[in-house]
Amino acid sequence: MSRLTDLIAQAKAKDTKLGADLDREFKALSSRLPFGLNFERHSPEAVELPLRPIRKGDKVRMLPVRGSTKKGDQHLWQVKAIHKAKKLADLELLGTAEVETQSVALEDLVVVAEFRDTIYPGLVSTGKVERGADKPYHTVINGENYHVLKALTYTHRGKVDAIYIDPPYNTGAKDWKYNNDYVEGDDLYRHSKWLAMMERRLLVAKELLNPADSVLIVTIDEKEYLRLGLLLEQTFPEATIQMVSSVINPKGASRGTGFRRTDEYIFVAMVGKATPVRLELGPEWSSSAAGVTASQDNNGAAEETPEWTSMMRRGSHAARSERPGLYFPIYAAPDGSRILEVGESVPIGSPIPSDRPGTTTIWPRRSDGSEGVWQVGPSELRNRIEQGRVRLGRATAYGFVVNYLPDGAYAAVLSDRFEIIGRADDGSIIARGRRDTRRIAPSQWKIPSHNASEHGTALLSTLLPRRAFPFPKSLFAVEDTLRFFVKEKPRAVILDFFSGSGTTAHAVMRLNHQDGGHRHCISVTNNEVAADEQKALREQGLRPGDAEWEKHGICDYITKPRVQAAITGNTPGGEPIKGDYKFTDEFPMAEGFEENAEFFTLTYEAKDAVNHNLAYARIAPLLWLRAGAQGKRIDKLPADGWAVADTYGLLSEVDKATPFIKAVNKAKELRVAYIVTDDDRRFQAIAKRLPDGVVPVRLYESYLTNFSFANGE
Repeated sequence: MSRLTDLIAQAKAKDTKLGADLDREFKALSSRLPFGLNFERHSPEAVELPLRPIRKGDKVRMLPVRGSTKKGDQHLWQVKAIHKAKKLADLELLGTAEVETQSVALEDLVVVAEFRDTIYPGLVSTGKVERGADKPYHTVINGENYHVLKALTYTHRGKVDAIYIDPPYNTGAKDWKYNNDYVEGDDLYRHSKWLAMMERRLLVAKELLNPADSVLIVTIDEKEYLRLGLLLEQTFPEATIQMVSSVINPKGASRGTGFRRTDEYIFVAMVGKATPVRLELGPEWSSSAAGVTASQDNNGAAEETPEWTSMMRRGSHAARSERPGLYFPIYAAPDGSRILEVGESVPIGSPIPSDRPGTTTIWPRRSDGSEGVWQVGPSELRNRIEQGRVRLGRATAYGFVVNYLPDGAYAAVLSDRFEIIGRADDGSIIARGRRDTRRIAPSQWKIPSHNASEHGTALLSTLLPRRAFPFPKSLFAVEDTLRFFVKEKPRAVILDFFSGSGTTAHAVMRLNHQDGGHRHCISVTNNEVAADEQKALREQGLRPGDAEWEKHGICDYITKPRVQAAITGNTPGGEPIKGDYKFTDEFPMAEGFEENAEFFTLTYEAKDAVNHNLAYARIAPLLWLRAGAQGKRIDKLPADGWAVADTYGLLSEVDKATPFIKAVNKAKELRVAYIVTDDDRRFQAIAKRLPDGVVPVRLYESYLTNFSFANGE
């Protein structure tokens, strides 16, 4: 190791960047676990940013000529100069020993961001829908989700109550990209690329979750569930992690020569004190527990009872000659009221003990009179009597029937499915099914409302006629899953950074409708055009960044219209949505929801512009998000040097601190005060004058510091 360290130091001296890259990979290799999930952490992901203006110093790629369906030049070039009049950029090829340069038209270039690059994010509003009065705004952000997650470290670090994600399942089809290439099924590094992609995002997501009480929910199918489970164990070692199996397609989907697949998996990582709450669950949530039977109470109402079964062994290996150690006497009271004593095993050939005075001796005799055996040995039977799992039944020619609760029935009795109301005179448990239907769900779900075909694909086509999206989740499946963790959190913040069709935001609106909650959902998706559409668009001479191209992207074509349709109750064509919501909360979809939503696109700001207060218009939405995404927003630098909105205030000129403090004291819902100053002493002096409960934040020092350390990798 010391020799490698010396060589890396020599490399750094000759080539700083190469040395840093080697050092990073060396540390990654040396930190690998001897056991657990080891995988290749590939070179940092790179994403093309077609809407980002090109600046000097940017890394860029060359786009293919218009009309071509081939990929463009995948080499990375650095912009050395920009000639605005000629609309040209001077480029230098990166990663080569000899310098190679050329000049290329700006319109033929696209900015590339690698995931270890420091970014300074902003947001631009692209529309909103308002029907929710003073409720917080659900936000939909169009951007590379890793970069948006980084942006959220400034606004929501430690504040998120629940994350629900449905990441790409890595099927081998064109369902996700790595470094601008679709990952094919025959890619030797397909699994490690997927893991590297997921790990980067989960590590940032962990920073956003409330460490005291929050949950991460990830859905996946059989192709990556084993690796995902290990990745979650390594990334969230302090969390309680459980996996649920959920039927989403009762008919099943073909898996080649294997069994037809009907279910998928839901991983739940519970952080801090998080745990699923007891809910009113209908009969469809009942699992067929072993040893439980349905019966009726005295009023004819259905209830469950534990199933007692005979202690006599039946079927195979039930003769004394096969299991002589299980042949022994049980001594009972003559009236059958209780078991008095358990005798010892009687070896074959040994004399049978005499009956004891004042007792009835029970032997394991079969119905034909032959010698049988008990289910367990003497010592285990004594333990089960002590547990209350054994009782006497009807009288027979050989004494009394001995009944017991098998392991499955006993486990059910001890679960929240039953309540133990006492013990009988013989010490056996008296239990009955709980009449309170609030309980914890089992780990296997076969719920009709979770059918993804009927309540995912079909429902989406109702909201967005003639617009297709592959494999949307059932709205009600997402709603039910979240309810276990946010039912008792009416102001929960929920994040979905693989938003796709916007099901999570829609589900959060449903939850709010049911109890009047003010839960707020942040949905993150990119504007990638589906693979089968890209070829046709390229043949038309279109490229990413063109308006005609972008309007077909996921965010603009599906996510935003779906959220807007759900709130307004109207399709994108302005027609009332047909049909009703079902299950739990039934009402016409045309009624919509009393909710607010705003749509944003992620921007990439220049550090100097931020530092000199020149990028405020794009930073403003981040300040609003940090304060709760509620009420009015301060979109422009205030002419008076200060302004106060519903939930936050901005002091842009510290000399105006006195009127600012007076206004802050009058605002009842204020949570954050942003103070623009380079002088820490003046910042501290103003912060001390703020009322209790108002958090002071120093701009732009807090913003720049956050992204300087948060984004470098």
